[in-house]
Amino acid sequence: MANIGSYFSIAAIFIFALFTTSPSLCLAVRKFPSSETDTKFIKTWCDATTYPDLCFVTFSSYAAEIQDSPKTLTTKSLFVALNSTRLASKNLTDISKTQGLKPIETEALQDCVEEIGDSIDELKRSIVEMDETAGKSFAFRMSDIQTWVSAALTDEDTCMDGFSETATDGDVKANMRTLIEKVAHLTSISLAFVNHYAGANK
Repeated sequence: MANIGSYFSIAAIFIFALFTTSPSLCLAVRKFPSSETDTKFIKTWCDATTYPDLCFVTFSSYAAEIQDSPKTLTTKSLFVALNSTRLASKNLTDISKTQGLKPIETEALQDCVEEIGDSIDELKRSIVEMDETAGKSFAFRMSDIQTWVSAALTDEDTCMDGFSETATDGDVKANMRTLIEKVAHLTSISLAFVNHYAGANK
């Protein structure tokens, strides 16, 4: 009976984690703005990303705030990626402490938490740099941001690879990859925006 209880405990955490890190679920309750011009601008930028559908459903809810500002959209994407990464880190930490995991699964989760922690730091540095106006040139500033966001995405990919390379339970592996993929996709979108913004203002 203890094993069954542990199984349901892990399953419950996975379901909560997937719900809270899914923009399509979390943002579905938001009231989308009616401005066609604003959402068209966002769709144009989203269409240039690897995940246009996820991008549009995530950022169209901020259309009234973003309007047609590339900087605002880019900065917002960094905040969204950061918040999702923070939440994933918390969920991963909670899951790693759950009873019923194999030692190798716990180790893989702890390694993943460390990688995601690095990703959080890199996204935070990027947001701070986006607001800087003095000192460095625009090109130098954007180069730093591109490096940091790219590193954040690499950290998230490394986390996913860790589960592919270990002998973790099939369900654990699949659920963890799904959880981290959602975060990685948002970071990928943010990196695409950063690259677009940097290139358009050379």
